[in-house]
Amino acid sequence: MRKYFFLMLIVLMFSTQVVADVKSQSSKSGFKELEPSMELIKQLRKGGYVLYMRHSLTDTSKPDQVPLDLNDCSKQRPLSEVGEKLAEAIGVSIRRAGIPVGEVLASPMCRAKGTAKLAFGEGKYQLDEMLMYTSHLTKKQKEPRVKRTTELVSTPVTDGRNKVLVAHAPNMYDLMGYFPKYEGTVVVFRPVEGGSYEYLGSIKPQDWLWLLN
Repeated sequence: MRKYFFLMLIVLMFSTQVVADVKSQSSKSGFKELEPSMELIKQLRKGGYVLYMRHSLTDTSKPDQVPLDLNDCSKQRPLSEVGEKLAEAIGVSIRRAGIPVGEVLASPMCRAKGTAKLAFGEGKYQLDEMLMYTSHLTKKQKEPRVKRTTELVSTPVTDGRNKVLVAHAPNMYDLMGYFPKYEGTVVVFRPVEGGSYEYLGSIKPQDWLWLLN
């Protein structure tokens, strides 16, 4: 109960934050963001889905420095203090919802791997360099990353759990023209036979409040 109260407090704090990446907050014409439902949570409890999680809230006063050094978090845009607590709270929410989590892959950027660590635990995730932030890349440089992300959301998950990818909003935009504007949003995919996928909905951080009731 204490952790649930903690979650509510974090979400209230989250609602006052300025959304990052202002220039990229729109999605391509024709894309429709789907709201989550209790039925979606019931499906996730059975396993077999892919959850693409945008990293948690960041401190936008500290931008990434160029050239980027993946081994130096002091030169990257970090999670804010609220973002760290929100990442932990989202992990608590996923567990409280009874959603089984198997493989967790994260972008090597500090804000993504930090989110994975806080949400799912130290040693519970692996880094995947192909999930790294794509916003600064050329179209040609993006191609192998988009291909890898497509493979990850399209490959069947057969161990009775769900796969989690912790990465960035621009990557999702490159994949299907959708920019999840809220940091900490969980985008749900169902792998489809034949190497495709179906987008089922987006769970924003504040949605966990009513989804857990």
